[in-house]
Amino acid sequence: MKLSKEIKTAILVIVGILFFVFGFNYLKGKNLLDSSRTFYTVYDNVEGLAPSTPVTISGLPVGRVQSIGFTDDGSSKLLVKLLVTTDYKFSKNSKAQLYEAGLIGGKAIAIVPAFDNAEEAEDGDTLEADIKAGLSELVNQRLTPLQEKIETMMVSADSLLNNINDVFDSKTKDNLRKGIADMSATMSSFKETSASINSLLKSNQERLNNTLANAESMTNNLNSITDSIAKADLGKTIEELQGTIGKFNNVMASIENGEGSIGKLLKDEGLYNNLEGASKQLEQLLQDMKLNPKRYVHFSLFGKKPGDYDAEKNEKKDNGN
Repeated sequence: MKLSKEIKTAILVIVGILFFVFGFNYLKGKNLLDSSRTFYTVYDNVEGLAPSTPVTISGLPVGRVQSIGFTDDGSSKLLVKLLVTTDYKFSKNSKAQLYEAGLIGGKAIAIVPAFDNAEEAEDGDTLEADIKAGLSELVNQRLTPLQEKIETMMVSADSLLNNINDVFDSKTKDNLRKGIADMSATMSSFKETSASINSLLKSNQERLNNTLANAESMTNNLNSITDSIAKADLGKTIEELQGTIGKFNNVMASIENGEGSIGKLLKDEGLYNNLEGASKQLEQLLQDMKLNPKRYVHFSLFGKKPGDYDAEKNEKKDNGN
């Protein structure tokens, strides 16, 4: 059976329309011959994301971004339609994470599956949106506090420099110059003094050596004396000394108790009074001998008989002569 030209033309037109619809949907990320699933997610900002961008799970491409548009609630939020071509199962609590595909590669979406035994995600479900900080955002997060610290430090440095300029006025600078000049003169004087000391040490090197040798000899002698003392029987010597001290204490106790001649002499008040009276009488006798020597010493060339004296040692007169 032969087909007419009109039928052939109609068949070609229908096939062309089918190919056009298939190609158009394929370019939009939808394969009409595949039983794929569609999911939705909502973002506040999708800068860098474009239709046909790959959708991945654990880094494996599993679909594409089919379309991006505003939501119907009148807000500025964006509704992203995802076409997943794999039959990989994940729960409704899984997240659609927006991340940077590279420094200049734009952005992509990764489905982060949740294995929480919840209900499986089905065609037409909306996944929770999530945004992963990219390299530029991480750099900004790190640089922003650093920038603030640098600005604070620069303000402090500027304030410090202003304070330094206020402190180091012309008078202070002159004082600093004078102080540095004085320090230089002091260092020069110290250098000269050091040279003099070195010269003095050099000229008296032999005496210093002799002094050090004598000091070493004295140290050796001291060590010998120390060794001798260490070898001596100090225990026996101390024991004898303690015995002597004990005997001395006994003697002192006897004297204190009035025992012995010395003790009686020190403790007997009668003996003390007798000695004191005898001393006074002896003193009176010596005084009388000094005043009246003729009473005690008689000398006569003609044999004159000495006179008698009364109890008061006054010479008696002889009435018969």
